[in-house]
Amino acid sequence: MRIALVDYGAGNLHSAEKGLMRALDDIGVAGSVEVTSDAERVRTADRIVLPGDGAFRDCRENLAGVSGLVEALDEAVRRRGRPFFGICVGMQLLAEVGEEHGETPGLGWLKGHVRHLAPDDGRLKVPHMGWNNVIGLKPHPVLDGLRLGPDGLHAFFLHAYHFVAADAADVLAVAEYGGAVTAAVARDTVFGTQFHPEKSQNLGRALFANFLRWTP
Repeated sequence: MRIALVDYGAGNLHSAEKGLMRALDDIGVAGSVEVTSDAERVRTADRIVLPGDGAFRDCRENLAGVSGLVEALDEAVRRRGRPFFGICVGMQLLAEVGEEHGETPGLGWLKGHVRHLAPDDGRLKVPHMGWNNVIGLKPHPVLDGLRLGPDGLHAFFLHAYHFVAADAADVLAVAEYGGAVTAAVARDTVFGTQFHPEKSQNLGRALFANFLRWTP
Protein backbone atom coordinates (compact mmCIF):
# COMPACT_ATOMS: atom_id res chain seq x y z
CA MET A 1 0.00 0.00 0.00
CA ARG A 2 1.41 3.39 -0.98
CA ILE A 3 -0.08 6.38 0.79
CA ALA A 4 0.49 9.81 -0.74
CA LEU A 5 0.67 12.50 1.95
CA VAL A 6 0.26 15.62 -0.14
CA ASP A 7 2.88 18.33 0.41
CA TYR A 8 1.62 21.66 -0.87
CA GLY A 9 3.21 23.85 1.78
CA ALA A 10 0.17 23.87 4.06
CA GLY A 11 0.11 20.93 6.43
CA ASN A 12 1.48 19.23 9.53
CA LEU A 13 3.37 16.65 7.52
CA HIS A 14 5.76 15.19 10.09
CA SER A 15 3.11 14.26 12.66
CA ALA A 16 0.72 12.98 9.99
CA GLU A 17 3.46 10.83 8.45
CA LYS A 18 4.31 9.32 11.84
CA GLY A 19 0.64 8.66 12.58
CA LEU A 20 0.07 6.92 9.27
CA MET A 21 3.21 4.80 9.62
CA ARG A 22 2.08 3.74 13.10
CA ALA A 23 -1.33 2.84 11.69
CA LEU A 24 0.27 0.63 9.04
CA ASP A 25 2.03 -1.24 11.83
CA ASP A 26 -1.19 -1.46 13.85
CA ILE A 27 -3.06 -3.19 11.05
CA GLY A 28 -0.09 -5.35 10.01
CA VAL A 29 0.02 -4.14 6.40
CA ALA A 30 3.22 -3.55 4.47
CA GLY A 31 3.25 -0.10 2.98
CA SER A 32 4.84 3.30 2.74
CA VAL A 33 3.89 6.90 3.40
CA GLU A 34 5.26 9.14 0.70
CA VAL A 35 5.34 12.88 1.38
CA THR A 36 5.03 14.28 -2.12
CA SER A 37 4.06 17.25 -4.24
CA ASP A 38 4.50 15.25 -7.45
CA ALA A 39 1.16 15.11 -9.25
CA GLU A 40 1.94 11.76 -10.87
CA ARG A 41 2.82 10.16 -7.55
CA VAL A 42 -0.46 11.42 -6.13
CA ARG A 43 -2.41 10.24 -9.17
CA THR A 44 -1.07 6.69 -8.86
CA ALA A 45 -1.18 6.32 -5.05
CA ASP A 46 -3.34 3.70 -3.36
CA ARG A 47 -4.59 6.21 -0.77
CA ILE A 48 -4.32 9.96 -0.46
CA VAL A 49 -4.15 12.17 2.61
CA LEU A 50 -4.51 15.95 2.24
CA PRO A 51 -3.53 17.89 5.37
CA GLY A 52 -4.13 21.60 5.83
CA ASP A 53 -3.09 24.31 8.27
CA GLY A 54 -3.74 28.03 7.98
CA ALA A 55 -6.27 30.06 6.02
CA PHE A 56 -8.60 28.51 3.44
CA ARG A 57 -7.59 30.98 0.72
CA ASP A 58 -3.87 30.42 1.25
CA CYS A 59 -4.26 26.66 1.23
CA ARG A 60 -6.37 26.73 -1.92
CA GLU A 61 -3.86 28.96 -3.70
CA ASN A 62 -0.98 26.74 -2.60
CA LEU A 63 -2.79 23.68 -3.92
CA ALA A 64 -3.47 25.37 -7.25
CA GLY A 65 0.15 26.51 -7.42
CA VAL A 66 1.52 22.96 -7.67
CA SER A 67 1.46 21.97 -11.32
CA GLY A 68 -1.16 19.31 -12.10
CA LEU A 69 -1.96 18.56 -8.46
CA VAL A 70 -5.66 19.49 -8.43
CA GLU A 71 -6.21 17.50 -11.61
CA ALA A 72 -4.33 14.53 -10.14
CA LEU A 73 -6.46 14.59 -7.00
CA ASP A 74 -9.64 14.75 -9.04
CA GLU A 75 -8.63 11.85 -11.26
CA ALA A 76 -7.39 9.63 -8.43
CA VAL A 77 -10.28 10.20 -6.05
CA ARG A 78 -13.34 11.06 -8.11
CA ARG A 79 -12.65 9.02 -11.23
CA ARG A 80 -10.48 6.14 -10.00
CA GLY A 81 -12.08 5.86 -6.54
CA ARG A 82 -8.96 6.00 -4.41
CA PRO A 83 -9.72 6.48 -0.69
CA PHE A 84 -9.06 10.07 0.41
CA PHE A 85 -8.64 11.63 3.87
CA GLY A 86 -8.77 15.42 4.27
CA ILE A 87 -7.50 16.88 7.56
CA CYS A 88 -8.64 20.25 8.96
CA VAL A 89 -8.35 22.75 6.08
CA GLY A 90 -7.70 19.73 3.85
CA MET A 91 -11.28 18.72 4.70
CA GLN A 92 -12.61 22.27 4.31
CA LEU A 93 -11.18 22.45 0.79
CA LEU A 94 -13.74 19.81 -0.25
CA ALA A 95 -16.44 22.51 0.00
CA GLU A 96 -17.72 24.65 -2.84
CA VAL A 97 -16.65 27.96 -1.28
CA GLY A 98 -14.57 29.17 1.66
CA GLU A 99 -15.33 32.58 3.14
CA GLU A 100 -12.04 33.24 4.95
CA HIS A 101 -10.44 36.46 3.65
CA GLY A 102 -13.20 36.77 1.06
CA GLU A 103 -14.91 34.07 -0.98
CA THR A 104 -12.60 31.49 -2.53
CA PRO A 105 -13.77 28.52 -4.61
CA GLY A 106 -12.97 25.16 -3.06
CA LEU A 107 -12.65 21.82 -4.83
CA GLY A 108 -16.43 21.46 -4.84
CA TRP A 109 -16.46 17.74 -4.03
CA LEU A 110 -19.04 18.33 -1.28
CA LYS A 111 -21.83 20.90 -1.38
CA GLY A 112 -21.56 23.62 1.22
CA HIS A 113 -19.60 26.64 2.45
CA VAL A 114 -16.81 27.11 4.97
CA ARG A 115 -17.96 29.89 7.31
CA HIS A 116 -16.64 31.71 10.35
CA LEU A 117 -17.42 30.11 13.69
CA ALA A 118 -20.07 31.98 15.67
CA PRO A 119 -20.76 30.07 18.91
CA ASP A 120 -24.11 30.70 20.57
CA ASP A 121 -22.26 31.15 23.85
CA GLY A 122 -20.37 34.45 23.69
CA ARG A 123 -17.94 33.22 26.34
CA LEU A 124 -16.48 30.69 23.92
CA LYS A 125 -13.38 31.90 22.14
CA VAL A 126 -12.66 31.75 18.42
CA PRO A 127 -10.48 30.09 17.21
CA HIS A 128 -11.87 26.90 18.70
CA MET A 129 -8.70 25.39 20.12
CA GLY A 130 -8.38 22.34 22.32
CA TRP A 131 -9.95 18.99 23.12
CA ASN A 132 -13.57 18.11 22.41
CA ASN A 133 -15.75 15.03 22.28
CA VAL A 134 -16.89 13.90 18.87
CA ILE A 135 -20.55 12.93 18.55
CA GLY A 136 -21.30 10.36 15.85
CA LEU A 137 -24.43 10.91 13.78
CA LYS A 138 -24.29 7.88 11.50
CA PRO A 139 -22.14 4.79 10.98
CA HIS A 140 -19.17 4.72 8.65
CA PRO A 141 -16.31 2.20 8.29
CA VAL A 142 -13.69 4.81 9.25
CA LEU A 143 -15.57 5.41 12.52
CA ASP A 144 -16.06 1.70 13.33
CA GLY A 145 -15.21 0.79 16.90
CA LEU A 146 -14.30 4.34 17.93
CA ARG A 147 -15.54 5.42 21.35
CA LEU A 148 -17.47 8.59 20.50
CA GLY A 149 -20.06 10.67 22.33
CA PRO A 150 -20.04 12.55 25.65
CA ASP A 151 -18.03 9.82 27.39
CA GLY A 152 -15.85 9.01 24.41
CA LEU A 153 -12.31 9.81 23.36
CA HIS A 154 -11.34 13.40 22.72
CA ALA A 155 -10.11 14.96 19.48
CA PHE A 156 -7.90 18.02 19.06
CA PHE A 157 -9.41 20.99 17.20
CA LEU A 158 -7.79 24.22 16.04
CA HIS A 159 -9.92 26.31 13.68
CA ALA A 160 -11.82 29.57 13.31
CA TYR A 161 -13.92 28.46 10.33
CA HIS A 162 -16.10 25.39 9.88
CA PHE A 163 -17.77 23.45 7.11
CA VAL A 164 -21.52 24.09 6.79
CA ALA A 165 -22.81 21.25 4.63
CA ALA A 166 -25.66 21.78 2.19
CA ASP A 167 -26.48 18.05 2.41
CA ALA A 168 -26.81 16.71 5.96
CA ALA A 169 -26.10 13.22 4.60
CA ASP A 170 -22.45 14.22 4.16
CA VAL A 171 -21.96 14.91 7.88
CA LEU A 172 -20.88 11.88 9.93
CA ALA A 173 -20.07 13.54 13.24
CA VAL A 174 -20.19 16.87 15.04
CA ALA A 175 -18.60 18.54 18.03
CA GLU A 176 -20.45 20.81 20.42
CA TYR A 177 -18.99 24.32 20.60
CA GLY A 178 -21.79 26.77 21.18
CA GLY A 179 -23.78 24.76 18.67
CA ALA A 180 -23.04 21.78 16.45
CA VAL A 181 -19.80 22.06 14.49
CA THR A 182 -19.05 19.61 11.67
CA ALA A 183 -16.33 17.23 12.88
CA ALA A 184 -16.31 14.54 10.15
CA VAL A 185 -17.68 14.26 6.63
CA ALA A 186 -17.82 11.55 3.99
CA ARG A 187 -19.18 10.81 0.56
CA ASP A 188 -18.23 7.91 -1.72
CA THR A 189 -14.44 7.40 -1.29
CA VAL A 190 -13.93 10.77 0.40
CA PHE A 191 -13.54 11.16 4.16
CA GLY A 192 -12.44 14.16 6.20
CA THR A 193 -12.17 15.53 9.72
CA GLN A 194 -12.12 19.07 11.04
CA PHE A 195 -10.00 17.89 13.97
CA HIS A 196 -6.39 16.73 13.70
CA PRO A 197 -6.12 12.92 14.01
CA GLU A 198 -2.32 13.19 14.07
CA LYS A 199 -2.65 15.17 17.34
CA SER A 200 -5.61 13.24 18.78
CA GLN A 201 -3.75 10.39 20.45
CA ASN A 202 -5.82 7.19 20.76
CA LEU A 203 -8.76 8.49 18.73
CA GLY A 204 -6.53 9.60 15.89
CA ARG A 205 -4.54 6.38 15.90
CA ALA A 206 -7.69 4.27 15.62
CA LEU A 207 -9.09 6.59 12.95
CA PHE A 208 -5.99 6.30 10.76
CA ALA A 209 -6.02 2.51 11.15
CA ASN A 210 -9.68 2.36 10.08
CA PHE A 211 -8.94 4.56 7.08
CA LEU A 212 -6.20 2.21 5.93
CA ARG A 213 -8.51 -0.80 6.33
CA TRP A 214 -11.38 0.92 4.51
CA THR A 215 -12.26 -0.60 1.13
CA PRO A 216 -15.06 1.59 -0.29
